[in-house]
Amino acid sequence: MKFIINREQILTPLQQIVSVIEKRQTMPILSNVLIVVSEQQLTLTGTDLEIQIVAKLNLQEFEVGEITVPARKFLDICRLLPSESEIKIEQKGDKVKVVSGRSRFSLSSLDADDYPEFSENELPHSFIINAGRFKKSLNKTLFCMANQDVRYYLNGLMLNISNSKLKLVASDGHRLSIYKGEIGIETGFEERIIIPRKGVIELSRLLDDPEVELEIQFSNSNIRIIIKELVFSAKLVDAKYPDFSKVFEQDFFETIQIPKQRLKEALNRVSILANEKFKGVGFDISENLLKISTHNPEHDEAEEELIIDYQGEALSIAFNAQYLLDAISNLDSEQAQLTIAKNASSCFIEDMSEKTFKFIVMPMRL
Repeated sequence: MKFIINREQILTPLQQIVSVIEKRQTMPILSNVLIVVSEQQLTLTGTDLEIQIVAKLNLQEFEVGEITVPARKFLDICRLLPSESEIKIEQKGDKVKVVSGRSRFSLSSLDADDYPEFSENELPHSFIINAGRFKKSLNKTLFCMANQDVRYYLNGLMLNISNSKLKLVASDGHRLSIYKGEIGIETGFEERIIIPRKGVIELSRLLDDPEVELEIQFSNSNIRIIIKELVFSAKLVDAKYPDFSKVFEQDFFETIQIPKQRLKEALNRVSILANEKFKGVGFDISENLLKISTHNPEHDEAEEELIIDYQGEALSIAFNAQYLLDAISNLDSEQAQLTIAKNASSCFIEDMSEKTFKFIVMPMRL
């Protein structure tokens, strides 16, 4: 195997592939990137057996063959070579020689035949969607995903396709975000799948060009997304996402309208003195007035009053300040709308103008 390639051509796909490779592997070969040279094409593959990224690049000078090399070392070599430099890569026995200008490197390799195959079954469902639109829906919800929760279905993001409509939901059990949007075409099917947490985060990173059209293919166990010359694949979470519809079926207080930036700044100031572990802040709401307060085990206290648009009855409730800040930061309009359930079980945070994004946070005890 031998090929010559420009540093700029290989660097970005190599960075994208290495991001899915875990630093500590049960199988040494999973720390490697699979390099396959076929007719005028270089294919790079990286996987942790749950997620896989494959990049395809065009070649002019090459000899066919396949090998695996340590992914991070190969990336660091390419990254630290001068811009626009030409890289010559050649297999010599169980070593891979990397030559560029006066720089020479020799990497240990492992046989490509031992590289594990990423198991994918048939993918019967598919649709096309704009990358910018899909990335927006991911970013509006992914921050609510759980991390290593025993309820493993929460360690991911629920994707619901209903003909031409798209709905994404994420929750860690204390808060929940919902994004509803349009795909742009009719798919003719209704399906729900759960994409694992790591896959969602990697996918969001990969979608760096908002003009690209994505092809999304999936079954009940796998998803594959084609992004130009890149193919992202992931195994889905094998579970049913919990029914959250009952949270809408309750009585609410009057809605509270408040400028987003003023609320954000007040929360940031008051939460300086909140308990570092729980980040709790109290809301005392009366007619046209919101008082935000907190205290901590060191007996420090903070309090701030905000003028709001509210005509309902007085109430007191407490929340995790960081959860509120995460939600408010994802609103597009300048006004935030808060709606608190009468049984104090939840608070809805919504955009005043765009109704595609909804955030629900559960209260806490101070």
